[in-house]
Amino acid sequence: MKQEALREETIDECGHDGADSAAPRETLVRIKENFVDDSTAIDMAELFKALGDPTRVRLIYALLQKELCVHDLCIVLDMTQSAVSHQLRYLRNTRIVKRRKVGKTVFYSLDDRHVEEIFAQTLQHLRHG
Repeated sequence: MKQEALREETIDECGHDGADSAAPRETLVRIKENFVDDSTAIDMAELFKALGDPTRVRLIYALLQKELCVHDLCIVLDMTQSAVSHQLRYLRNTRIVKRRKVGKTVFYSLDDRHVEEIFAQTLQHLRHG
């Protein structure tokens, strides 16, 4: 009962009495009950933060075309090996890219199809508007 009262109080904070709300109270309570947990919200924010850097966007775009080694990425992006490696480490830690080692050469590619889809959908959204 105490949780329900807290839920009701939270919903009413904006000053609505419920009569002029666009959504029924039950809908709002259901949304709140199924809300994304804190850990997932943090992980999602980190993903969007990673996509919030123009250099990383260019790097992801290059890897969307083809799996590339650090040397090739340096040429394509006109960046130093150190700068490219730094960005790749960040993208690897956020599971946006993965690496594959062949001898001494390390190749990078996008981690999975989801990353490609997020990137492609974002491009389509920007070109649409």
